[in-house]
Amino acid sequence: MTPFPGGVGISGLRVYDWPTVDGVCGGSPHVHLTCAECYYVIGGQGSVQTLTRRGFASTPLREGTVAWFTPGTIHRLVNDGDLRILVVMQNSGLPEAGDAVFTFPPAVLSDADSYAAHAQASDESSARRRRDLALEGFLELRKAGEDALDDFYRSAVRLKQGVLDDWEKRWRSGALASAERTGEHLNLLRGGDIGHLADADIHVMRAEGPQRFGMCGRLDVHDPSDGQSPH
Repeated sequence: MTPFPGGVGISGLRVYDWPTVDGVCGGSPHVHLTCAECYYVIGGQGSVQTLTRRGFASTPLREGTVAWFTPGTIHRLVNDGDLRILVVMQNSGLPEAGDAVFTFPPAVLSDADSYAAHAQASDESSARRRRDLALEGFLELRKAGEDALDDFYRSAVRLKQGVLDDWEKRWRSGALASAERTGEHLNLLRGGDIGHLADADIHVMRAEGPQRFGMCGRLDVHDPSDGQSPH
């Protein structure tokens, strides 16, 4: 199937309403190493908590809000009431291939096998345990300084060293190829060639199957690459 415009991926997200130890409801804090992420709020209200070298911030989310952040931004969605979001991810295929790292405590992050075991979630109970463990590490990072944040980044990168070549292949065949096609189209237009316009078509996709337990909430996935999404 023809990929989404710009080589992005999208998913519908209903943010978890499970309470946490700090008194709010929401999803699992995590970070993306190579992909920017955008939220378009389609209903409800809440916020996204972020942690970077600039410090901690909480950005309100209401219907109609558009908010996005760059790789390295640790983020946690908070649900104050039926928060529903359309998520747009850069580099479709990379988030699905693991470009996300939970903010588990250092002892878990330092052991690849332990991290992999704790990162799995097949039902509500395991998704809650995963969220709570990520929140434990996130709250520790909030209290610590830049050195702890840098240590987390380094641990996250070490966890993903073995998949970087695969990520590059996905990027080259996905987002990069999509951008390069625009250059090809411009060259065709300069020569008066209408070939690619004659191939015009429309594509329609519906989410299939039950909602999945993502990092931040229950998911309706819309992704022509392979139908998976981490959020």
